[in-house]
Amino acid sequence: MKFAGLIWSNLKRRRLRTALTVLSVLIAFLLFGFLGAIKQALVGGVDLTDANRLIVRHRVSIIQTLPVSYMNRITRIPGVVSVTPFTWFNGIYQDPKNFFGSFPVDPAGLLDMFPEFSLPAEQRKAWAETRTGAVIGRGLADRFGWKIGDRIPLNSPIWPKAGSSETWEFDVVGIYDAGKKGADTSGFYFRYDYFDEARQRGKGSIGWYTVRIDSPANSATVAKAIDAEFLNSPAETKSESEGAFAQGFAQQFGDIAAIVLAILAAVFFTILLVAGNTMAQSVRERTNELGVLKAIGFSNERVLAVILAESFLIAALGGGLGLGLAVMLVAAFAPSLATYLPGFFLPPGQLAIGAVLIVVLGFVAGILPALTAMRLRIAEALRRSA
Repeated sequence: MKFAGLIWSNLKRRRLRTALTVLSVLIAFLLFGFLGAIKQALVGGVDLTDANRLIVRHRVSIIQTLPVSYMNRITRIPGVVSVTPFTWFNGIYQDPKNFFGSFPVDPAGLLDMFPEFSLPAEQRKAWAETRTGAVIGRGLADRFGWKIGDRIPLNSPIWPKAGSSETWEFDVVGIYDAGKKGADTSGFYFRYDYFDEARQRGKGSIGWYTVRIDSPANSATVAKAIDAEFLNSPAETKSESEGAFAQGFAQQFGDIAAIVLAILAAVFFTILLVAGNTMAQSVRERTNELGVLKAIGFSNERVLAVILAESFLIAALGGGLGLGLAVMLVAAFAPSLATYLPGFFLPPGQLAIGAVLIVVLGFVAGILPALTAMRLRIAEALRRSA
């Protein structure tokens, strides 16, 4: 840019003030990125759901179990393609703090139901042949340093094992990877037949069913048919799309999107005032210089452009550094938060919004001081400095 040196010199005039303003903008955009990653982790699961999948749970609560005999009856309902059972095991490894999502499942049913889970063919075969076999996510394996062939002892406060020892032992026979960004790789899956045979109580029951249907357009019809099938039974069901189920679970934490938006709105309003005040002070201090620039031939439009360029540069420096730091921090924290926030990452869309906000912040903070400078009359500017 032709006047880059002039713009940079103006910013260096009050270095401490400029540095503090840039730092304020940096913190705002760092917070924007980090909160965006948290929001993605808490509600982003809704975006990863499959429109062809339904969740069938007990009508009263998900902690109530359903009979395993429901599986065959659900399979016969028109529009149902496949069904697979899930149960929350609540496995704990060595220390109560080391808990993670663990589920007894049907191996073939799980992998067919969730094609986003990538597992090599030989590991699938090993799981089918190993009664105590378990398949774990890459994130969980990295967290504890587990590998194929390890024997993992787990305890469950919900499902104690029958016999003299209440400790469950599983053999890791496979490690699955995510086929799409944000998919959960912190899961621990083992065979339902082994679980049902070895548990102390609750035999013949499951937590919920995941159902694949033939078309998303039939979602409501199939859900009603499933619930009608078990109406007035001892264990009535509630069927809903996987997206609705995930949305309902996320809302247990409150309206995350509204909370994040409220926090960021307050932060950006404050930063807008700080940046606007910085630009206004800069223009007031340079009234004489602006008059001289106009006297030697600078047009009103050029003065406007120079002041706006200064504002954009401050916003770009602070915002760019803030977003970059947010990306690095999110990447650094993601492995340690994988169990609690499996979808913790900064989506590209959030970065795009951040870039737009940088432009908006630069414009809004600088437009009023720039208009003031543009409308400044030469005689008035020189008289103020006299």
